[in-house]
Amino acid sequence: MAKDIEVGREGEFHDKDYHDPPPAPLIGAEELTRWSFYRAIIAEFIATLLFLYITVLTVIGHKSQTDAKHGGDGCGGVGILGIAWAFGGMIFVLVYCTAGISGGHINPAVTFGLFLARKVSLVRAVMYMVAQCLGAICGCGLVKAFQKSYYTRYGGGANELADGYSTGAGLGAEIIGTFVLVYTVFSSLRSRKATPII
Repeated sequence: MAKDIEVGREGEFHDKDYHDPPPAPLIGAEELTRWSFYRAIIAEFIATLLFLYITVLTVIGHKSQTDAKHGGDGCGGVGILGIAWAFGGMIFVLVYCTAGISGGHINPAVTFGLFLARKVSLVRAVMYMVAQCLGAICGCGLVKAFQKSYYTRYGGGANELADGYSTGAGLGAEIIGTFVLVYTVFSSLRSRKATPII
């Protein structure tokens, strides 16, 4: 609140020197007539497809290289840090590539959060989430098509709870992780007051 009010030279108060953009329309049906809308949906589909394709392959590759039952050496492969780099690197590249087209959401939780904040319309949010889910399905489908035996053997690279952790603990970790992701996205939205990077 203190950031919104500035004190002038003679002690008078002024409103903040920037104004938030107007909220997106709630429904936004007029977007259905614009090519840029469909271009953004295609960008979300492709970005999510590539994200899941690369990251699931990385996880399956790690599991296959560390599986002692099937000839893994126990310490080969990318490791946990490599998996983290694959996830972070793909998000970095894909958000950079799609930010100017669709906003670079790449995650239904991000899209839903932006809808609740009235940054995107309902039509755009629903279409983005459909495109993201279809992109995720197709990305995993490509992994299964190219590496069927590994995909089946290692459960499609799905997350599993480690021994000693309950389902509630896993759910709590997912909720906190999703909150951190959406909070980071909201924190990185540039206001007009921000200094340009370049």
